[in-house]
Amino acid sequence: MSDTGVAARKSAVFLLDEILGEGKLMSELLGAGVLDRLPPDDRARAQRLAQDTLRGLERADRILQKHLNKYPPLTVRNALRIGTVELCTGGAAHGVVNAMVSVVSGDRHLSHLKGLTNAVLRKVAAEGPEAWTARRAPRLPKWLRGPLVEAWGADAMAAMETVHFNGAPLDLTAKGDPAELAERLGGTLLPTGSVRLYDGGQVSAMEGFAEGDWWVQDAAAALPAKILNAQPCEVVVDLCAAPGGKTMQLAATGAEVRAVDDSHSRMQRVKENLTRTGLTARTFIKDARQFQGEFDAILLDAPCSATGTIRRHPDLPHAKDGSDFGALMELQEEMLDHAWSMLKPGGRMVFCTCSLLPDEGEVQIDEALERHGDMTVDRDALNIAGIDPAWISSEGGLRLRPDFWAEQGGMDGFYIVCLRKSG
Repeated sequence: MSDTGVAARKSAVFLLDEILGEGKLMSELLGAGVLDRLPPDDRARAQRLAQDTLRGLERADRILQKHLNKYPPLTVRNALRIGTVELCTGGAAHGVVNAMVSVVSGDRHLSHLKGLTNAVLRKVAAEGPEAWTARRAPRLPKWLRGPLVEAWGADAMAAMETVHFNGAPLDLTAKGDPAELAERLGGTLLPTGSVRLYDGGQVSAMEGFAEGDWWVQDAAAALPAKILNAQPCEVVVDLCAAPGGKTMQLAATGAEVRAVDDSHSRMQRVKENLTRTGLTARTFIKDARQFQGEFDAILLDAPCSATGTIRRHPDLPHAKDGSDFGALMELQEEMLDHAWSMLKPGGRMVFCTCSLLPDEGEVQIDEALERHGDMTVDRDALNIAGIDPAWISSEGGLRLRPDFWAEQGGMDGFYIVCLRKSG
């Protein structure tokens, strides 16, 4: 890592410029290699700084408001935001202020604002930390918060926002015995069988990664495959399979697995993960709506708003505005209907979305049950370890929210349901 941290902070400012100014997602930017030239430590630091700032954006802006007569250009504003978050969460004033002044002065179009940067951040260093801790957990943007408050209530939404602000620990799915893995890595064994680490460090350097003993997978995301409960020798398809966590869970059962995804790059990750873990599945790069076959069981993790993953991806509510949600819901319906056509009589299908919006979960299933007379909800499939009966919704699906297990770090928001086809 660079001694001054200027390179990491400059890259963090660039990430915020692209997310807040251009509406790009962090995953898109990282996939495009925007941080690849940095050393690993600086790369991790830049990403962490950007994520921490996005989580604390409301607090940072409120604190800066007091010291700005008008907002400077976005790049300078983002430099001030990052500096504010660092200063208010324990960063050394001298190093933070000097580094952010260097970032601004290094841009010839903005260098005339280095004095402003210096003056504002010095005031924040003196007054900001106390103001920071006095403020509420940052709220989601109004365009998203409104529908979620309507769905779950203001108290639940505030609890979710607190979890979002605190960020997410690292969850692992064990290839073998999860209790043994938890003991070996010093993690916590969650009630559903995932292993949670509160200080995981660099994933690829952790014990057991290279050997394929585990893979990263949020505890909520690990439940759909457990609910499907694939059996040895069953022919099972995982639709929209990338990055492969559920595929590996299914393959570990001894089932004959087909993994389908329409992205070449994302499917490459699935293949790499299968190779690392020594698990086997046939992979197909294809639109799930065009894939054909007849299967004993199907797992469809449909494309969605991803609003359930904000605690891990704080860029989502800032890069999106909800304008594409209607099209996503139509796509989910198409995929569900096509997947149902491939299911053998007597077979079962798990439909899931990492969304907090009922229109992408409960409502989808209510409408699917009206369209398909041979479809029923299998409530008994949810009788697995760690699932609280209070999480089961009226139509028999599983509704997970970030504020569940809040004291342990929460979980992703998910909707999961198991559907049975009459024989």
